[in-house]
Amino acid sequence: MKNKLPAAVFAVVLATISTAAFAQNAMVNGEVKKIDETAGKITLKHGPIKNLDMDEDGMTMVFRVQDPGMLKQVKVGDKVQFEAERATAGITITKMQKGK
Repeated sequence: MKNKLPAAVFAVVLATISTAAFAQNAMVNGEVKKIDETAGKITLKHGPIKNLDMDEDGMTMVFRVQDPGMLKQVKVGDKVQFEAERATAGITITKMQKGK
């Protein structure tokens, strides 16, 4: 009979890694200050972005967007929630939705 311990250990490790990855990409609250559709950029006032080691609250930054279609779904003044990652072109919004 095969030893099932390695499979169980693998499952626990995989679950831990998935949970850690999810926690790193937690949604960040922000407010749209400016939209530049031509450049594919958005200016947001936002809270801390933990996965980028940005702990400061109330920062305003210009971000690139991974999908320019995201910019058509929001307008200046909208509250949003977003995820951002470091990319070769700079910090990039990978996911964005209107806030609640």
